[in-house]
Amino acid sequence: MEVKRMNRNRIFRYINGTDKTSMPDIAAALGMSGPTVLQIVKELMELSLVKEVGTFQSTGGRKAKAIAVEQEYCYSLGVDITRNHLSFVLIDLAENIQKYVRIRKSFVFEETYFSEIRELLEEFVESCQIPKDKIIGVGISVPGIVDQVQNKITRAHTLNLLNVDGSIFSKYIPYPYTLLNDANAAVMAECSKEENPGNMAYLSLSNTVGGALVFKQNGINEMGYQNGLFEKIYTGDNWRSGEFGHMVIHPGGRTCYCGKEGCLDAYCSALRLADLTDGDLGAFFREMENGSREFQGVWETYLDDLAIAVDNLRMCFDCDVVLGGYVGSYMEPYLEQLQEKVAKKNTFGYTGDYLKVCKYRTEMSALGAAVYQIENYINTI
Repeated sequence: MEVKRMNRNRIFRYINGTDKTSMPDIAAALGMSGPTVLQIVKELMELSLVKEVGTFQSTGGRKAKAIAVEQEYCYSLGVDITRNHLSFVLIDLAENIQKYVRIRKSFVFEETYFSEIRELLEEFVESCQIPKDKIIGVGISVPGIVDQVQNKITRAHTLNLLNVDGSIFSKYIPYPYTLLNDANAAVMAECSKEENPGNMAYLSLSNTVGGALVFKQNGINEMGYQNGLFEKIYTGDNWRSGEFGHMVIHPGGRTCYCGKEGCLDAYCSALRLADLTDGDLGAFFREMENGSREFQGVWETYLDDLAIAVDNLRMCFDCDVVLGGYVGSYMEPYLEQLQEKVAKKNTFGYTGDYLKVCKYRTEMSALGAAVYQIENYINTI
């Protein structure tokens, strides 16, 4: 029974990672026998989790039936709470974004704020025009340290929260919910649809600097099952891993909000750029591209400081470094420039090609929070 469950989960995940596939392709990709694949696919069809969607062109024999996931089988919601806005995302079983919205809303730790979250979330669900009973849960992303065992926000500087019990959300969210750190949620989005994501240090460059670590060797448990994405994220002994913003890159330098001097956050948060254009990060990049010498100089210094952090992450973890967050979403045109800077610091190589830009650049934390719920559900198949 355990082997059968493992095979069923592997087959479903494989189908879910494709637009459509065939039983011969599944058998070849997963190294399973044809009869095993046939029986499990039949079971998944009986459960209405997968369906036939036509046939493939013949390669000389009988046409293979095309199989795809029933994407509308269930949905999940992602909510991203920040100091200045709320984001909602709806995804289907195949982790495709169905709809998202960002709402300007300042955070206050008051009952009226949480009541408004409930109202806005209900309005968002209504606008999606889906059956509410198909929503399996809500992932809630917050910019802070989240202890998932105790369901507690232990600290969230930008929201001014300390040791807040997550049960407060149960009064206002009419679905099962899970709290997540925003960077951990973002890396869930980055790894979604990847059958076996590799090792990764995800550096989130938003209004605070954070990050997450993905280790693929944590992805197989003792029974041989492929664990969910979150189980590949290294969370540390105290749920504080990935606090890259508090690495000191300039000893005795600028004072960080944490009280230390010279932290990466004090040099490479998105606010270092956005504050020059009244909080509009996009305006900073537009002005720089329009020839502002001042902004070009600020950007050059920003990249120099960022290169120090990127090199440190590479030296510590020997893996790809992915740039995300608000600044990460603008980084692609400047990636080669930054890669050249980090290549000069690379003791064990001559290139910076290990440095990449995030693939999801819109509401990545809300998306990842929703992905978390879908991944948990898929683990039960």
